[in-house]
Amino acid sequence: MIYTITFNPSLDYVVTMGKLSLGSINRAETETVYPGGKGINVALVLGNLGIPAKILGFIAGFTGQEIERLSHLYGGDCDFIKLDTGYSRINMKISADTETAVNGQGPSIPLEKLQRLMQQIDGLHAGDILVLAGSIPADIPDDMYEQILQRLEDRSIRTVVDATGELLRNVLKYKPFLIKPNQDELGEIFQVTLTTDEEIIYYAQRLQTEGAKNVLVSLGSKGALLIGENGTIYRQASPPGRLVNSVGAGDSMVAGFIAGYLHNGNMEEALRLGVCTGSASAFKDWLATKHDVSQVLLTL
Repeated sequence: MIYTITFNPSLDYVVTMGKLSLGSINRAETETVYPGGKGINVALVLGNLGIPAKILGFIAGFTGQEIERLSHLYGGDCDFIKLDTGYSRINMKISADTETAVNGQGPSIPLEKLQRLMQQIDGLHAGDILVLAGSIPADIPDDMYEQILQRLEDRSIRTVVDATGELLRNVLKYKPFLIKPNQDELGEIFQVTLTTDEEIIYYAQRLQTEGAKNVLVSLGSKGALLIGENGTIYRQASPPGRLVNSVGAGDSMVAGFIAGYLHNGNMEEALRLGVCTGSASAFKDWLATKHDVSQVLLTL
């Protein structure tokens, strides 16, 4: 079974307009509401690809109820922990002449609720996959990802970590199966600007020496690079298409890679499906369906 954790899920309120004028009243041309959060996105896309995944995390208030309802509506299998106070956050995404986002803070997560999450994690079995994706709220320990991976150590559970900075780097000693920084995030870890494939490969390999087994580096419109556990380097270009919405594309890449890997363990095929799934989501308003991915695959 695959599990994803989203510590701070959201309702994503997405509006489009021709131009955003600061200091003025702006009127939306279209508006939609989606369940948001990297772990939720990964699980929903996996479900779209026919692979069951259970969504773990925390929700609160009427916004949390709507996150759960919409996640179910889009095929998600949720096992959220409900908080007694506060409200799950609302993130506003404005697509106009430029993309603008305003992200809410989210509720406080008390210690006893964190302990319940740890009990859920203790229930995982050998062969399961756990995806940790996104940031963690400011009021919980900043080593939370480390605590989780330490808890899973030597239990034959593969972990996938999509996080940034020290949150990512500090878990490498627990040898996650896959990490997925993008090009800029990889550079930020080492405080360098990366422009060539050779530079990206060099620094991705440095993360391997720190413990990561497979390093998937997303390159935006240029596709992705994968440095495999066996040392093989794979490169996949992006398929042709028009960018509509970048939100969720990286999460979709993670889901596609996992789906491809689980099919037959072939890293090259997993990378190809990952890039096509990420692109399929980027080419539409929201997350890709299996049909969307199939259509994109035909263009390669």
